[in-house]
Amino acid sequence: MKFSALDLAPQLQQALDACGYSEMTPVQQKAIVPARRGKDLLANAQTGTGKTAAFALPILQQICDKPKQIEAGYCRAVILTPTRELAEQLSVTINRYAQFLDLKISAHFGGVAMDSQKKKLKRGVDILIATPGRLLEHLVQCNINLSRAEFVVLDEADRMLDMGFVTDVATILRHTPEKRQTMLFSATLSPAVHTLSKSILTRHIDIRAAKLNAAADTIEHVVYPVEERRKADLFSELIHKHNWFQVLVFTSTKAQADALMRKLKTTGVTTALCHGDKTQGTRRRALADFKSAKIQVLIATEVAARGLDIPGLEYVVNYNLPYLAEDYVHRIGRTGRAGNKGYAISFVSREEERALDNIEKLINAKIKRVHMPGYDVGNRETLRKNISKGRRLAPSNKATHTKIMRRANGPVKVGRKKTTKR
Repeated sequence: MKFSALDLAPQLQQALDACGYSEMTPVQQKAIVPARRGKDLLANAQTGTGKTAAFALPILQQICDKPKQIEAGYCRAVILTPTRELAEQLSVTINRYAQFLDLKISAHFGGVAMDSQKKKLKRGVDILIATPGRLLEHLVQCNINLSRAEFVVLDEADRMLDMGFVTDVATILRHTPEKRQTMLFSATLSPAVHTLSKSILTRHIDIRAAKLNAAADTIEHVVYPVEERRKADLFSELIHKHNWFQVLVFTSTKAQADALMRKLKTTGVTTALCHGDKTQGTRRRALADFKSAKIQVLIATEVAARGLDIPGLEYVVNYNLPYLAEDYVHRIGRTGRAGNKGYAISFVSREEERALDNIEKLINAKIKRVHMPGYDVGNRETLRKNISKGRRLAPSNKATHTKIMRRANGPVKVGRKKTTKR
């Protein structure tokens, strides 16, 4: 189905033409028409399926249908999102859709000065995009009044709940009118998301644009079994062997990210970091350099798992598997977007095998294992069986075993047991 069939405002259609949008994605086909009619939505859609347009275009169309002069300190639409990266990306994208409209659209998030944001809000905005924490700060300081907001969107709702924003979200919603249009978009539908939807949606419509908690079909999944201490060596070898370019790598900790960057720099790979210890400006420059192909590898922690829109990204590497299986779907959602082919490559140590099992159950697929010579690890189950059976040490290992025991417990004699004469 084409966007031209929606009979959108000429300015919106002109913007979509300028963006090169012609055919609607499944979530757009299912969500735009009811949302345009003012219906509440609970939409399950993976990252990269075009969900921003699915909620932004109906809001923009309704604003065009009922134009109003924005009063100082008020807004017409509120879009809540979990991270500043995603808030920035939403601002860029929605401003593209509204490029031929005279509207004020701005993003507000932590990590930057309040003053400039305060001035924008005091003048009034049509569409306010914000992280929950920063919006609460503005509400406390009376920089914005949400009592006339007609539209509320919770984007990446599952992630906001995972990050502990449920109380903040509830507080913010209490500042909005009871009669409003509310749209909740989530990549996964957890019990917490369903509970939230029941409390904030009215006679809503369910939208299912993908398999529940499934990864995009355009992504090929691969696992490399490897010891934790050898992961940096394996990644360095693979990136040189296959000449991967523009690789987004996720680590579990900032320390792992820093260590991997040091390793890659010694091998001549241009690398940048994106984690919580970096300033917003540094992270923004790293992402810009990555998008413009100035650097080959961007290493990020979970903070960047959502909100990064990198056109044409082919490779996402899980240097460590995430604790939650759902976060695997979020991470790899950076690739395989808009119908393009993508690769999700995971390095899995023996200790991460259980997490891998959970991921395979979630995506309902067995992930292909690739065994690299010199890096493979023994199977955890086989090791456990060997230990439980109490197998005797091979003769070649007896000397080593004796040395270990001597260090731990003092001298140990190995040989025939002494017997005493009667």
